[in-house]
Amino acid sequence: MTFSICVRESYVDADGDDQDRFGVAVTTRLPGVGALCPFASEHGAVATQALTNVELGEKGMDYLEDGLAADDALQALLNADDGRAERQLHGVGSETTFAFTGDDCLGWAGHRESDDYTVAGNLLTGAEVVEATADAYERNAEGDEPLAKRLIDALGAGHAAGGDKRDDLDIQSAAVVVTSTEDREMEPYYNDLRVDATETPLRDLRETFSMAREGYEAALEKYAEE
Repeated sequence: MTFSICVRESYVDADGDDQDRFGVAVTTRLPGVGALCPFASEHGAVATQALTNVELGEKGMDYLEDGLAADDALQALLNADDGRAERQLHGVGSETTFAFTGDDCLGWAGHRESDDYTVAGNLLTGAEVVEATADAYERNAEGDEPLAKRLIDALGAGHAAGGDKRDDLDIQSAAVVVTSTEDREMEPYYNDLRVDATETPLRDLRETFSMAREGYEAALEKYAEE
């Protein structure tokens, strides 16, 4: 299932407290990727793909919530998975990252791992897709745009570099999920978005983000007045 990015960012909230935010974004040339691949909570973010095993994402998040480091948690899950040679699994926790590409993943498959993010893909046109995704995120990591927007843009860079090689599959999908350790009265609507079936997933996800952002800002204004 194509390519994805997981990210951890530290920041200081409006009260001066240290916080972490976690994000994951994914796109593929199949419908419904948002229901299967991306997982995130205030403890980390995980993406499971290739021959997707949803349990790796679900249990990975449970392990992170229990306090395990991301590398220990995800490696333990792979060790117990007989199908790991066909899996791709990566993610970030509060302190560590992890990325794995099984030897039997199809097409060009690989990953890039940094201190605060991971990018992985399979059935791609080549390594340039992963590299372009990672480079685009790095360029904008200190930007003012919300993380969800920056993750969508990073996927867009990967798509522009070649993306998924299965150009005979027209119906595609994309998703982005962002969480944080900050306790907010109203979570931004644009932090959990999916486009489940379309021929233009990243364009549609960008448009969905823009509308959700507009709706969130309108709601903040309305309830502030009341």
